Amino acid sequence: MVQKVKDCGANLVVCQWGFDDEANHLLLQNELPAIRWVGGVEIEHIAIATGGRIVPRFEELSEDKLGKAGLVKEVTFGTNSKERMLVFENCANSNAITVLVRGGNKMIVEEAKRSLHDAMCVVRNLVKDNRVVYGGGSSEIACSLAVREYADTVTGVDQYAIRAFADALEDIPLALAENSGLSPMEEVAAAKSRQVQEKNPVIGLGVVNPVKNEDGCHSADMRALGVFETLIGKQQQLQLASQVVKMILKIDDVIAMGQY
Repeated sequence: MVQKVKDCGANLVVCQWGFDDEANHLLLQNELPAIRWVGGVEIEHIAIATGGRIVPRFEELSEDKLGKAGLVKEVTFGTNSKERMLVFENCANSNAITVLVRGGNKMIVEEAKRSLHDAMCVVRNLVKDNRVVYGGGSSEIACSLAVREYADTVTGVDQYAIRAFADALEDIPLALAENSGLSPMEEVAAAKSRQVQEKNPVIGLGVVNPVKNEDGCHSADMRALGVFETLIGKQQQLQLASQVVKMILKIDDVIAMGQY
């Protein structure tokens, strides 16, 4: 086995399963360091990053199945020497990377992971569709005004459902204002008023730089503040919310607990 590994040109062995100390000793004698008990997910990530192939038996090893990494090292973190990690640097596939997230407690780490995931999702959405809409609740307010204007042209009871949809759109900027410690009703009303008066659909809630205007509110031009969201993300939010509501409206009966 050792000679087969050397003949194919390998200088490091990564194995998903374990091997005994004798095999490990023979590998080290031939200047072949080995890593054993590597998890299935981890070994797949290593294969992707290094460009190598995972083989079930050492007899299938060949030079064209080897991966390449500039440096493989073991690092420790903090004062706890038990926390060790193997790092593969300068790999053949530079598109495959690992982000190490550390924090003072589990809550901070989870929050950092969520923030990082959200940021990567934004980048992914921009790669799929580079169109954007302005944030700060401006797009929802503009859509709400447009839906209300359309409702005025509809006769019959349908207009009530359309106006209810317009009210639902305003819940997003209302929640944004409330979460920012502002007065929801006053802030959204001020932003709506400015959009109508200035005919500017990018007026939203300036929670990034909350400077009060003459009316005592924080409405601002989102284009000037550089606040925007991906169009595909906004579309998916509205489509999912609408689909959930339609599913609820299709329910024609409810089985109460203990009824049967």
